[in-house]
Amino acid sequence: MTGSHLPKAFTDKLERLLGDEYEAFLASYHHSRLYGLRINTLKCSVDSFLAMSSMELEPIAWAPTGFYYREEARPGKHPYYHAGLYYIQEPSAMAPAELLDVRPGERVLDLCAAPGGKSTQIAAKLQGQGLLVTNDIHSDRVKALVKNIELCGVRNAVVLNEQPEKLQHACRGYFDKILIDAPCSGEGMFRKEEDMAKAWQPDWVVRYAGMQRELLRQAAVMLKPGGRIVYSTCTFSPEENEEMIAEFLTDHPQFHVLPVAMRYGFRPGRPDWVEGSERLQENEAKHGESLDADAASWHQAVREAAEEVKGTARLWPHHVPGEGHYVAVLVYSGSDPVQAGEAGAVGSAMQADEAALSVKAEPERERELEKINRKQPKLKKQRGGSSKQAAEKQPTLDLQPFYDFMREMVPELHIPHLTLHGEHIYASPEGLPDFSGIRVIRPGWYLGSVRKQRFEPSHALAMGLKLEEAARSVSLSLAEPAALRYLKGETLEVPVEQVRCASEDMKPKGYGLVAIDGFPVGWGKWMDGILKNEYPAGWRWT
Repeated sequence: MTGSHLPKAFTDKLERLLGDEYEAFLASYHHSRLYGLRINTLKCSVDSFLAMSSMELEPIAWAPTGFYYREEARPGKHPYYHAGLYYIQEPSAMAPAELLDVRPGERVLDLCAAPGGKSTQIAAKLQGQGLLVTNDIHSDRVKALVKNIELCGVRNAVVLNEQPEKLQHACRGYFDKILIDAPCSGEGMFRKEEDMAKAWQPDWVVRYAGMQRELLRQAAVMLKPGGRIVYSTCTFSPEENEEMIAEFLTDHPQFHVLPVAMRYGFRPGRPDWVEGSERLQENEAKHGESLDADAASWHQAVREAAEEVKGTARLWPHHVPGEGHYVAVLVYSGSDPVQAGEAGAVGSAMQADEAALSVKAEPERERELEKINRKQPKLKKQRGGSSKQAAEKQPTLDLQPFYDFMREMVPELHIPHLTLHGEHIYASPEGLPDFSGIRVIRPGWYLGSVRKQRFEPSHALAMGLKLEEAARSVSLSLAEPAALRYLKGETLEVPVEQVRCASEDMKPKGYGLVAIDGFPVGWGKWMDGILKNEYPAGWRWT
């Protein structure tokens, strides 16, 4: 893409904002776009992957597991992708989850998660310990989120499809870390997605600001004292970035910016874009009378908040090898969880003006960008609640076939808590909040279903296992045609010697975990030299 394809209203605004840097910014659109992938350390180490991969990879400075790759490598068409060994992700987009500084054992919320790149990055940092709640309000986009969570072998995630406003009541003061990769006007994606540039409208900036403001307020309620919020966008507009953070800090004085280290070409946020904000000036003129009593303190709060945005980071495409991002790290120093509805003078004065816009903005853009959305198999929505409540609302399910399968196939696997939804069985993380009335898509690691007194293991169970955890398995080599044939859904001829059994008295007949180069890719049923393929139709190699 060249700069000539950019909307004129956009280029005029960036020229005004960037001044002498504008020509360098515009020149970046003449460069070829960059491609990135992130190694999934839930499956293998970085060193192990680099040793076995034939791709030419170059490290991404701000992401220890991230690498640039050449377009001709086509990693999405490799069996290792189907094994979940890496996630294809734009390089700049890897920065927010790195700055969230997730540690194993923490409770983490990814509030606007689809299609799941940052969620899977967070999950790898948790290393199966603690909890990841990953949410998106769009039912179509959440399908891709579920698929990527399952592909990457995440065991400790709960997937929701709910409005954040409803979550704040169930999760007040619950999370250690929260990521808000906010819906935005998407200006940083113009080189990557030409359709985005064609669909863009100047009023998107204002419309998305209303939504972003609400997301920040709602996330604050769900954060523990001492917790951290990372707010990010893939847009350049100050209204959605520096101004948004300055407003939030003014409304929430117990939050402060944790400064981002300006390495790797990162550039600081711009206080001058906040101080010259037309929005703040309009608000002062419109609501000046109601603010007279506190005018001095209000002006001081705005100045201090503007100064703090120096600690936020901009990833400009003419300074870093990536498409562009904005990131702010916010830390809560209060001793008690934030109450829902708390806001200062600036926020309360501004919210009413944009309530209608914030509701309309995202659906409107979704209609305009519909062809960009990925198509995924339909998923059934489930209402949340405890396993006890679920049991009271449904007929008793005979779990003996499930227990028999698990005892035979994965005898060492420890599952502390089961959740049932109809015939479907999940391993749910412990200590979940009460999700009654919340739209739950996956209440945990999906293990499978019991039908007609038989247990059918899920693909998610296979992808979440390590090869050594399975008592019966079939190993295929990347160098053999059988590996690709399995991913295409074909039946394979497999000699009995290729079926590994954990003990001598175990028979080779039955379900087995199928792996390529030692990494599970799905299930198969072996009998008399034939492996019946259980690879899901919607996942098959095309």
